[in-house]
Amino acid sequence: MGMLCAVSFQRYGRLYYLDPGELRPQVGDKVLVPTDDGPEVAECVWAAQWVTEETAGFPRLAGLAQEEDLRRDEDLRRRKAEAKVAAKRLIREHGLPMKVVAVDHVLGNGEGAGERSTIYFTAPHRVDFRSLVRDLGATLHCRVELRQLSARDSARVQGGIGSCGRDLCCATFLNDFEPVTIRMAKDQDLPLNPLRISGACGRLMCCLKYEHPLYAKFAESAPAIGARVTTPDGDGRVVGHSVPRDAVTVRLDADGSRSRCSRADVCGPRRAHDTR
Repeated sequence: MGMLCAVSFQRYGRLYYLDPGELRPQVGDKVLVPTDDGPEVAECVWAAQWVTEETAGFPRLAGLAQEEDLRRDEDLRRRKAEAKVAAKRLIREHGLPMKVVAVDHVLGNGEGAGERSTIYFTAPHRVDFRSLVRDLGATLHCRVELRQLSARDSARVQGGIGSCGRDLCCATFLNDFEPVTIRMAKDQDLPLNPLRISGACGRLMCCLKYEHPLYAKFAESAPAIGARVTTPDGDGRVVGHSVPRDAVTVRLDADGSRSRCSRADVCGPRRAHDTR
């Protein structure tokens, strides 16, 4: 048991959980978060509070941001904006099929030494950007790296709103992309319309995997559609499944009406080829 707080480097961006240590930041406070390139300024979006989980493995806040830190953060944001504008302009001049997605920048000693800009982009295929890198380095007066992102990574970096009306999972809490297959959509009886089952990245929605174990477990014990079963309302044939309700729909032999029964209340063969 320990204390945790949550911070974000961008408004409505990914949350990072840290051990506040002796600090007690409140919502809206600017704090320093340790990174590979040194402490960076972030905003506290979840005040420090006690949690039941073990917090020994979480990184610890480096402190509260001071005026000097805020000025450095403002300079960093300005340099990122300059790099993004320059990259877009030079890409147009070189006629390259690239789209700038995000820019990361590491400040140096104030004279350009040690500064580095990393520009993330998407493209339909591999791009020869050697001349672009040279021009960007001469324009920004620092070392420049270009990295091509996949469609999923691009959506993670840019963020957005999904069809559910919430922020994209990949941009908020997903750390790794797990394989998603069309079989998961079929098992959940979803329409195989790409517009209905694709996310903002154009790939199959990551959330198709969330409920798939529930559907797989239901299929293991529920009678198949077409199977003859016995229910509290009488004998009949299974004509539908309702996995969220853990129930099956049965057309009764007596009067042809339909009855929704709990899976546990249905007795009968488990597979359709057993019907007679």
